Amino acid sequence: MAKSPALTRREILAAAAATAFPSGTAWAQGAGAKPNIVYIMADDMGYADLSCYGRREYKTSNIDSIAAGGVRFLQAYANSAVCSATRTALITGRYQYRLRVGLEEPVEYQSQYGLPPEHPTLPSLLKKAGYGTTLIGKWHLGGLPNFGPLKSGYDHFWGFRWGSLDYFTHKYGIASTDTEDLWDDDVKIHQAGYLTDLMGDRAVKVIGEYAKAGQPFMLSLHFNAPHWPWEGPGDEAESRRIKAMVDRDGGSMKTYAEMVTRMDMQVGRVLKALADGKMANNTMVVFTSDNGGERFSDTWPFTGKKSDLLEGGLRIPALVRWPGHIRAGSTTEQVGITMDWMPTFLAAAGAVPDPAFPPDGMNLLPQLTQGAAPVPRRLYWRYHYNSQRAVRDGDMKYLRIAGNEFLFNVAADPLERANLKERQPDVFKRMVQAYEEWNATMLPDRDDIRSGPLGYADELADHVGVQRK
Repeated sequence: MAKSPALTRREILAAAAATAFPSGTAWAQGAGAKPNIVYIMADDMGYADLSCYGRREYKTSNIDSIAAGGVRFLQAYANSAVCSATRTALITGRYQYRLRVGLEEPVEYQSQYGLPPEHPTLPSLLKKAGYGTTLIGKWHLGGLPNFGPLKSGYDHFWGFRWGSLDYFTHKYGIASTDTEDLWDDDVKIHQAGYLTDLMGDRAVKVIGEYAKAGQPFMLSLHFNAPHWPWEGPGDEAESRRIKAMVDRDGGSMKTYAEMVTRMDMQVGRVLKALADGKMANNTMVVFTSDNGGERFSDTWPFTGKKSDLLEGGLRIPALVRWPGHIRAGSTTEQVGITMDWMPTFLAAAGAVPDPAFPPDGMNLLPQLTQGAAPVPRRLYWRYHYNSQRAVRDGDMKYLRIAGNEFLFNVAADPLERANLKERQPDVFKRMVQAYEEWNATMLPDRDDIRSGPLGYADELADHVGVQRK
């Protein structure tokens, strides 16, 4: 698996302190209080881009401390190799291919598609359970007037609606264009500063407000780092040089390190804000990514990057800390995927999914808090670029790219080099059949969907069984 450096003395002491607390104890907001949830998502971060997963060119001490105080997943997957589809799965707890917006990989600027407000979501279900809900950072699930965070369960939103922004101009076009995309709730704002820092500032402020209110909360902090354009905190000149957001001729390993370590610094500020508010011991903190890494990422020991259904495009870091509930300094071989977080968070909060929209993800709490044995999984992916499809079933993986088909044992062969299709024909046939049966229950892929836009209410009624209004 990934390179695993030894913990520092500070990390060992932090892990020992966390382990000293008895399992099941609750603090801060009262014994038995509902846990707060802080979900932190990086953008285009490779599996080995954190030092606790083996990155050697820089240190991510603050993010690593989440692993030192909790659990590190060794087999975590994104629901998609690109961003919008994964975010659809996160917020619904279901395969993204059940919704039209989930076929937009990613949702393009000014797209007519988005997450239907009628669909129950992780934040809307937590609100029913008494939680405050805030999204800071990237939304990327549809624009106004029909779609947005405030229409899908979040009380507050501070961030951007589309897929990528310049870190200094906060525009998705060049500096001379009117494409600024920074919002406070549904009001467009202008605020100077490096975007990673602004998100950290806002997260610290929101945590302080929740600390005073005493209300359980979910904070989704969706950084755009280390997504291109590759600009470190001192690279405002690079921001002026870029002629269009599609220009990807910049960046360097040094710049990438600056972007990741700046995000790590802001994660440290978030963790400190929780401690200052006396909420750290009653908060579940998750750090992960929306898909595999891009040009400067480390995806070792896997092949492929973002937009590939090879392991490097799908495998992601995932760390969880919940003092007194999750054993510090531990790892898990449980296969997890983005859509698992919804049922997991709902279970931790004492809430339940909407019975009309049962999750496709699984509740991970038994593995996280009780040390339950890993549960075998069968997971599915597809991506219209190069007609890709994949199935993970136990240790085996079926993969098709551009008409070429493969069977790999990804536990024994994480680089996906030894094609076992001819040596294990029965396994290959079974997995192909499983994919076809599963795919028949999802929406047709983009190349096959009917022409003509559907209104989001009609679309939802057609495909997930909601009554038309």
